[in-house]
Amino acid sequence: MIAVLPLRRFVTTTDSDYDQPIAPNLLEQDFSARAINQRWVTDVTYISTDEGWLYLAAIMELHSRRIVGWAIEPTMHRSLVLKTLDMAIAARRPGTGLIHHSDRGSQ
Repeated sequence: MIAVLPLRRFVTTTDSDYDQPIAPNLLEQDFSARAINQRWVTDVTYISTDEGWLYLAAIMELHSRRIVGWAIEPTMHRSLVLKTLDMAIAARRPGTGLIHHSDRGSQ
């Protein structure tokens, strides 16, 4: 028999309590884009599965509203967001001037 432990209902995905410098908010809540690869936004969320929590990081290109990079891992380390960024760069090959916006999470 397999023991099933109850999962916590919520998982913390943002930790803004650290000593790293804070980049300026260049988007200032304007999530529009006039051209492809002008603005990307990213975030990390969590998914409850039968085997525990999985963390999903995704990058959306704001002009097309398409997900251009994503990764899933059982832990929320910086490798999760780096894999996501690597996928997006390989898929889209952005030029100079791209704004990559995220929250102030520790990753």
